[in-house]
Amino acid sequence: MEKDDLKSLVTQMYEDLLQNINSQTEASKEEVINYLKDAVSTIEKINEEEIDSIEHARLAFTNAYKVIADKSITSYKETNAHFEKLTQMHEETVNQCENVLIDLPSIKEKFDEIQSHMSNEVTRANEVITKLTQQVKELEENSNLDALTKVFNRRALNSYLGNICAKKELKHELHLMILDIDDFKRINDEFGHIAGDKILIFITNLLRKTLRDGDKIFRYGGEEFVIVLNRIDTEACKIIANRIIKLISSNQLIYRTKSINVTVSAGATKFRSGDTPDTLIARADKALYKSKQNGKNQLSTENEDGN
Repeated sequence: MEKDDLKSLVTQMYEDLLQNINSQTEASKEEVINYLKDAVSTIEKINEEEIDSIEHARLAFTNAYKVIADKSITSYKETNAHFEKLTQMHEETVNQCENVLIDLPSIKEKFDEIQSHMSNEVTRANEVITKLTQQVKELEENSNLDALTKVFNRRALNSYLGNICAKKELKHELHLMILDIDDFKRINDEFGHIAGDKILIFITNLLRKTLRDGDKIFRYGGEEFVIVLNRIDTEACKIIANRIIKLISSNQLIYRTKSINVTVSAGATKFRSGDTPDTLIARADKALYKSKQNGKNQLSTENEDGN
């Protein structure tokens, strides 16, 4: 586990603890002790040979977004308060003009003052938006999780496969599979990108329910997922892959009263001694290409034994 990841986790736990204390009228010593016990338990569960444990990934990513969101809400509360004050100034100015002779220079001066305040507030709000947007962008770039699906991203895959391939020999079989959503561009063009996002989330949830805890799911590209199946032989890999393909194709997705038929093609391969992340991915990608060429909605494999 990298030093920066550990610092991020500890900082987040500290901030959450303070937030919990501040949110309660009377915070007890026991509640603090229980929180610290939970924190210790979370840290103990982190497997340093993995990219991150699921618990750590969610703390480091989801909670960081929560902090940024809290900053955003606080900022806009302040901005709204300022605009309420400006509205009151506007009302008072109008009231002063009632039943009296209008002093145009004075009125102009008042409204110029209000306009200046409003322009300053808009400028400040835009600066806050720019800063928060940059923070979110940096968070996504440095995170191991995909922002949309909340599974591991390509950055995490590179790290994970790098660690696997560095071992040269594995005690158990490992298979890598690439899933690609068939005709995804056509779906986006016909139903819109929101529908496309919903399909990605649907497939992610289905993969989580179907796969075992020790298997890894990565979003590899726009409509591609990489699945790493640990401690499993070739036949079992085929069974799992075909089950996933069948489950996806048998579900009718409804978006804005329209039915969307979704299928995926898959390519799988087995880890070989001497593999690099590139050779492993390349073989699975070659198998995926065969699935696409043979009619889609199916599995192909690329192994030494030809299976």
